[in-house]
Amino acid sequence: MSRRPTKTVPAMLIIDRDGRRTAVTGWRAWLVGALLCLIAAVLLVIPILLVLGITITIAAILLFVVPFAIVIVMIAGFVRLIAGR
Repeated sequence: MSRRPTKTVPAMLIIDRDGRRTAVTGWRAWLVGALLCLIAAVLLVIPILLVLGITITIAAILLFVVPFAIVIVMIAGFVRLIAGR
């Protein structure tokens, strides 16, 4: 069996702008593709970090406020108990 040589397709991006098509090939196509991946990654990471920050803030508030509220209620109960005598 004879093997046919395979054709390699160069990296290419087609951009439609103002009714005209522009083909970006070679290293420019790789650069544009890398920039688009970087922009997509940043746009995905920003909301994830925002949600993570909100979650950590709520957890920190609950970690300090809930025990503080329990202590205040206990002190108020003791004061009421002592004042009632």
